Amino acid sequence: MCSPLFEVSGFNSTLWHFSFIPLILDSPSFKILFYAHARMFFPLPSDLMQNRPKMESFHRFRLWVFAFLCLTFQSGNGFYLPGSYPHKYGVGDELSVKVNSLTSIDTEMPFSYYSLPFCKPEGGVKDSAENLGELLMGDRIENSPYRFKMYTNESEIFLCQVDKLSDDQFKILKKRIDEMYQVNLILDNLPAIRFTKKEEYFLRWTGYPVGIKIQEVYYLFNHLRFNVLVHKYEEPNVARVMGTGDAAEMIPPIGKEGSDKPGYMVVGFEVIPCSVLHNADSAKGLKMYNKYPSPMKCDPSTVAMPIKEGQPIAFTYEVTFEESDIKWPSRWDAYLKMEGAKVHWFSILNSLMVITFLAGIVLVIFLRTVRRDLTRYEELDKEAQAQMNEELSGWKLVVGDVFRAPSDPALLCIMVGDGVQILGMAVVTIMFAALGFMSPASRGTLITGMLFFYMILGVAAGYVAVRLWRTIGCGDQKGWISVAWKAACFFPGIAFFILTTLNFLLWGSHSTGAIPFSLFVILILLWFCISVPLTLIGGLFGARAPHIEYPVRTNQIPREIPQQRYPSWLLVLGAGTLPFGTLFIELFFIMSSIWMGRVYYVFGFLFIVMILLVVVCAEVSLVLTYMHLCVEDWRWWWKSFFASASVAIYIFLYSINYLVFDLKNLSGPVSATLYLGYSLFMVLAIMLATGTVGFLSSFWFVYYLFSSVKLD
Repeated sequence: MCSPLFEVSGFNSTLWHFSFIPLILDSPSFKILFYAHARMFFPLPSDLMQNRPKMESFHRFRLWVFAFLCLTFQSGNGFYLPGSYPHKYGVGDELSVKVNSLTSIDTEMPFSYYSLPFCKPEGGVKDSAENLGELLMGDRIENSPYRFKMYTNESEIFLCQVDKLSDDQFKILKKRIDEMYQVNLILDNLPAIRFTKKEEYFLRWTGYPVGIKIQEVYYLFNHLRFNVLVHKYEEPNVARVMGTGDAAEMIPPIGKEGSDKPGYMVVGFEVIPCSVLHNADSAKGLKMYNKYPSPMKCDPSTVAMPIKEGQPIAFTYEVTFEESDIKWPSRWDAYLKMEGAKVHWFSILNSLMVITFLAGIVLVIFLRTVRRDLTRYEELDKEAQAQMNEELSGWKLVVGDVFRAPSDPALLCIMVGDGVQILGMAVVTIMFAALGFMSPASRGTLITGMLFFYMILGVAAGYVAVRLWRTIGCGDQKGWISVAWKAACFFPGIAFFILTTLNFLLWGSHSTGAIPFSLFVILILLWFCISVPLTLIGGLFGARAPHIEYPVRTNQIPREIPQQRYPSWLLVLGAGTLPFGTLFIELFFIMSSIWMGRVYYVFGFLFIVMILLVVVCAEVSLVLTYMHLCVEDWRWWWKSFFASASVAIYIFLYSINYLVFDLKNLSGPVSATLYLGYSLFMVLAIMLATGTVGFLSSFWFVYYLFSSVKLD
């Protein structure tokens, strides 16, 4: 119902962020469409027809309701909010190409485009507006000398001829070619895409290689053939389409000057790199954008431009425009389509079914065992209970010690508080990404959103940490400020230490992946001016909230724990295998997206996997806690945390396996150190999040178990 309406008006509803709704609703054409269509669903009361101010107010209310319904009932295929809007270009309008950092899966260290001897724009190099996420990801988007005219084919365009290559320039060019660096171009927010054919299959790549090495000779791709796919911008007469008399009276007449000019939208950007040998003497007198005097043939299967020290290099390009049936909302499909999609979906579905089945069996057995114990015990009379107390075994014997304070209670409270913060950030971020708010078209929004949600959820971290601290201390508020302060600094402090160490390596390599000093200052200010105060505010709420009172009393003298047949830490380490089984397939695709330059955009499946991971972590921790209580081991606090947090160990081992077998070409100790450092950072966050799930579920279970039994 809603999609055709928006398409008729020229404002496709799938293209707009919610923040633009007030601007859209205030536009005259949008009001016209909504007034006409809203009457079919929200007829005006007769008394409002006589009162114009009230009628206008009611009209605006109907607009908001109708917009909300359209955004709510969008179909899954059409709900796409990339953070940008369609740009209509007239024939002959100028299109500017931007350049991003040079990237390579060999080194994982991005470098500036202009660190190589490429042509620079006439007005000088200018940085495009960048957000926090782009800077953290190493993106450096700048202007380039490549420019086109909409729907105007051009060939043999001379760009520039760089001076003779110095020894340093020659060495760095060879190094970048050896390391398989890719040049990334952007047109109308679309990355350049390259197609190659291999054994009857077409492979998609973003960007094009700097050059190629053949028999110890280095060749540079100095001629680019661009193919721009465009889609005609259609804006029909809405009055004719709607066919309502009221709307026809309200729509202004169409026929103004320029309204009938054809317009086009960019829906594809393809590049074919070629190596063409130019005559240095012919290019001497040419200026930028002049036509090259001799014809050239762009054949990607042959190379002809070897690079040599002391030799100038000329750069040229050509562009063709092709009208396509691809519509603007679907122009990212070529980038988001993942290789092996059928295998991906089948593997994820199979994993979800198997893990759900196993978790259900564990849960049913567990609940039946506990319920049978409770029923059997509660059916006895007082004399039988007193007689049975002497013969009790298992979890009933630790009633006076089960809520005894654990070792290092402050550290446990801090880690649980940080785990709540990280888990909340992950859930909210994945939800927004699944709804389309953080698509690849909005570069850096995913990282920016994660930082924003993490800071806001500092309130939850402080609240949980302090309230748990007061619960362990039986209501004592002493030391809650220290706990809240440490919760605000524990995980960010470790992350800051890891990132700073890795940043020094990137600085030493002159990579654009290095965080600038100014950004470091901004991150510190965000940490201490927003995150820390919010965590302290959450701690204040936790200090004022009533603590959780234990259902049983704790004995003064701790009960001796019987000698166990096997070390309990073996169970704790083995418990992480089941949660790891829920995510290892999805983990492969995530790792490939991060380290192999592929686009990951199946956040719906990721959200399902995360829910399943939380359920399995909770169940595994419950089972292990019950097993420890049955052998009269009342030290369940830390063990319940690490029972589910041990999945991080298997993720780190998998990361090492991925480094050895999938990233075989990763070159140099710096690249390997970066990989292991970022993997350690990711594993630490997963450990805190999963450990928190296990601990909170076990705490609830122990509280419920001992509050249901009368042991006085």
